[in-house]
Amino acid sequence: MATNWGSLLQDKQQLEELARQAVDRALAEGVLLRTSQEPTSSEVVSYAPFTLFPSLVPSALLEQAYAVQMDFNLLVDAVSQNAAFLEQTLSSALVLLIAQEKERNIFDQRAIENELLARNIHVIRRTFEDISEKGSLDQDRRLFVDGQEIAVVYFRDGYMPRQYSLQNWEARLLLERSRAAKCPDIATQLAGTKKVQQELSRPGMLEMLLPGQPEAVARLRATFAGLYSLDVGEEGDQAIAEALAAPSRFVLKPQREGGGNNLYGEEMVQALKQLKDSEERASYILMEKIEPEPFENCLLRPGSPARVVQCISELGIFGVYVRQEKTLVMNKHVGHLLRTKAIEHADGGVAAGVAVLDNPYPV
Repeated sequence: MATNWGSLLQDKQQLEELARQAVDRALAEGVLLRTSQEPTSSEVVSYAPFTLFPSLVPSALLEQAYAVQMDFNLLVDAVSQNAAFLEQTLSSALVLLIAQEKERNIFDQRAIENELLARNIHVIRRTFEDISEKGSLDQDRRLFVDGQEIAVVYFRDGYMPRQYSLQNWEARLLLERSRAAKCPDIATQLAGTKKVQQELSRPGMLEMLLPGQPEAVARLRATFAGLYSLDVGEEGDQAIAEALAAPSRFVLKPQREGGGNNLYGEEMVQALKQLKDSEERASYILMEKIEPEPFENCLLRPGSPARVVQCISELGIFGVYVRQEKTLVMNKHVGHLLRTKAIEHADGGVAAGVAVLDNPYPV
């Protein structure tokens, strides 16, 4: 579909001028990252990579994504409260922000801190190591850090196994045992694992977790790609055989977050051959590869010239979900994130240095 800026993609001189203006605007608006050379310092920063133009997104798909977001909130909450399901699936007054020691993506965190401060809610930033050394619970399980009581724990670290030393596990256990609200708590974090996603795709699972909500179930199921277990047994053997026979149709996903962890093509084939006789294969899932339609856009990155390439995008919807015991307090969608990358890259997010920030242009 034609756009008002389609001809600009072919005009190198005008493209470079627009890129300069866009970078200045991004810096002025706070679209920032710490540099990879100095990830612990804000003395020198750069802009987060982004597209020069918004990317076309069909209005119907954008509306579908927003419509299903609150259903996902309900589903994740239902999974987090269903201990039996999680165990079976995974058997194989201040706000405390749990931060990484080397955090390049600090500025969106500061924006959250500033919004809370405007409401007279103070935030303290601590690492897991800090909690291990200075965190404690009283007899009522109230959480204290440096002598200050904590009302909410917000995790910006601890979403990958390599981020947990023994000391960090002990700190996480202390936080989970406390009365402070966790965002997310461990059950909700487990509800987002790849293995849980795969189990939710099985017939009847959504109906079991969301009884009496057929419309929500239909909206959720319409977003699912094919997901297959690699558990040891006939079902897993068949999935591996299909992937080895047609590797271009599948993606191998480990239990990792953060981008850049999925395996494709020959790399996936070699991994499956190594894993097929090992119980370790159960820690992976197989997903049918999504084949979005590519489009042209101009990608802007620090230290690189403006580059017009064929791209694909991934749309995510932000949501807010608050429950007090069994009472639903809030469930709503609150915005979106569109990440775009050149089609030459199989996997990787913005922080991984592959994708860039984008904005949808509904058509």
